[in-house]
This record gives sequence, structure tokens and C-alpha cells, in this order.
Amino acid sequence: MREILGKARRLLSKRNDGGPELISAALTFATEWQWPVLPGAAPDPQGRARCSCPDPECTVPGAHPFDPGLLAATTDARMVRWWWANRPAAPIVLATGGTAPCAVSLPALAGSRALAALDRQGMRLGPVVASPTRWAILVKPYSMEQLGELLYAKDFVPGSLRFHGEGGYVALPPSETGRGAIHWERAPLPGSASPWLPDVEAVVDAAVDALTRTGVSAPEL
Repeated sequence: MREILGKARRLLSKRNDGGPELISAALTFATEWQWPVLPGAAPDPQGRARCSCPDPECTVPGAHPFDPGLLAATTDARMVRWWWANRPAAPIVLATGGTAPCAVSLPALAGSRALAALDRQGMRLGPVVASPTRWAILVKPYSMEQLGELLYAKDFVPGSLRFHGEGGYVALPPSETGRGAIHWERAPLPGSASPWLPDVEAVVDAAVDALTRTGVSAPEL
């Protein structure tokens, strides 16, 4: 079954009021797609732009692991149910790398341009996760050696381009974070098995080109 090209279709709603929707999404990721997940640190209810973690200057409020830590990520249905039964509004965090998807993320404007460029090339895309500030293009797992060789071959790599490989993480829909809702910009077809993913090389080429054209070279949250 092919992935969607063009307008996004929603496998999981981006509306988020916690409860059954989040636990259902987490179980889909963990048990059907075999993506290791864990609950993230929720936004601070007293200030949505702040995080519930101890860091008062957290740059990714509500969108990172805290308790439990990243190493606890699992595909076990019983653990996933227990976590979200106790924390029904917790964001869903994917532990990237290993056999799980990796990701290339970039600022939202450049992400939009990168996807448009890939569409013009006729490139097949897998899921794309979007927040109000950044988009993450999910890709096949890659090694640090593979990534290093890829980047070494380039004359310039913008600092706002980020890589989520082994030891990294990405918040997944329909999470609510301190910077807003997470949704699918490109979603797998309903009922699909573990989503197809592109290789990292083609995605990086388009991302670097998009960032160069938009002039976004400095790190951006």
C-alpha cells in the first residue's frame, strides 16, 4: 500500500483532549507498527509554554522524555496501556534509531519548501510530523557512520537542520506540547502496516536546499 503524496490525510486526529485518543494512538505505534514509545513530560498546566520537567528554561516543553527516561521506550502493549491509564494526557514520544524510524527535522517554513521540492521530484514520502515551529520527516534507520559520510560530502549544512537517530526522539501526533499541537503533515494510509520510509540521503538533499533558499542557517527551535 503506497504512502500519501500531496495533501495530508489523518490516520489519527490532531484534536487532543487526552484519554482514549492518545492511548489508541500510542498502541497503534507500539503494537501495530513496532515503534518504541514512552510518555513525554507534559506541558505545565500553569503555563502552556513551560514544561513540567525541572528545567525552567526547557526548549522543548512537553515534547521530551523525563520520567521514565528514553531507555524505557517499548512496544509492549501492557506497559503502554499502564502508562497512559495513569497519564492520559501525556505526549507520545518515539525513541528513534535502532530498528525504529529516524527523522530529519527543520523549521516549519523550510519543511514546507522541502516537501514541495520532493513532490516536484516525484519522490515517495513516508510520514511527516508537524508542530507549529518544526517539521520532522521520518526516514529509514541510519547509522552515525552513514550520516557522517553523508554530511561530510556536503559543502554546507545549515545549523537549523537536526537529526534524530540512535538516542534521539520525536513527539508524535496527537500530542499536545507547550509549543502547540503535534499533527501529521503527511500521514500513512488508514489501515496500513508499519509505514514505508524513505532513505535519509534524498531527504537531506532536499532539506539542505530548502534551508539554503529560505536563509534559515542558524539554529531555530
